[in-house]
Amino acid sequence: MTNEVSSSDKSPSFEMTWGSSTSSGYCSEEDSDSEFEQYFTARTSFFPKTRKANVNAIVKKDEQIELGKQELTTTDIQQKVKEYNSQINSNLFMNVNKDGSYTGFIKVQFKLARPVSVPSPKKGGPDDRGRKASGVKRRTSFYLPKDASKHLHISSRTSAREVIEALLKKFTVVDNPGKFALFERSERHDQVYIRKLSDGERPLRLRLCSGPNEKVLSFVLKENETGEVNWHAFSMPELKNFLRILQREEEEHVKQIVQRYALARTKMQEALAGSTPG
Repeated sequence: MTNEVSSSDKSPSFEMTWGSSTSSGYCSEEDSDSEFEQYFTARTSFFPKTRKANVNAIVKKDEQIELGKQELTTTDIQQKVKEYNSQINSNLFMNVNKDGSYTGFIKVQFKLARPVSVPSPKKGGPDDRGRKASGVKRRTSFYLPKDASKHLHISSRTSAREVIEALLKKFTVVDNPGKFALFERSERHDQVYIRKLSDGERPLRLRLCSGPNEKVLSFVLKENETGEVNWHAFSMPELKNFLRILQREEEEHVKQIVQRYALARTKMQEALAGSTPG
């Protein structure tokens, strides 16, 4: 783990840390309310509108945090590195180089909602009919394990874009790096703040200035949500896979709605049968 990622073509060293969940497959669907709720006839619908989860997150776009603006002298860097190393309980230390740069580790958590594409396993030799394999490049899509994370050994010159590219290279992901973005996550006053890093920001600099506490600052790899989804950026296998997922989710939601209305109808009929005229 002594290699470092810099603005050159050097590859970083990695230390993999998996979360408790290592299952892959399709995304889990949102749980619908299992209880039947009764309403007065003043309502225009017998069922409530979908309630959004109470997420304590505020996204602050295009905001440069003050830590990243600090101009650090060589003396400042040496002092901060010394303070940083005194606060960690592992061997993931930072080191200052003679040229004033420094190297160290950052941990990146994966929060990907969509599958990623990797090259399909190569089949050696001809097929069963004696024909040589075609030159068509095939891809396999799969979901990364939930809450997976990686430790990267990088330098103070490594940009957020280079971190993304290094992560994709480590997992042999062939998707366009532009589909992904690196975010910083911080917790302050019972609030969670999430900010998208620009391509040129230096994650290790942010790590040094904020200290090793993951609540103060952590890094998350997510999809690069720029508004409308650019479906043309996906491959044919990916699009077909998305269509299968969409169809399955649609069928499941239709099934749930039919069951809920059938239950409501049954209860109304029971109420009518048990009521007395007048």
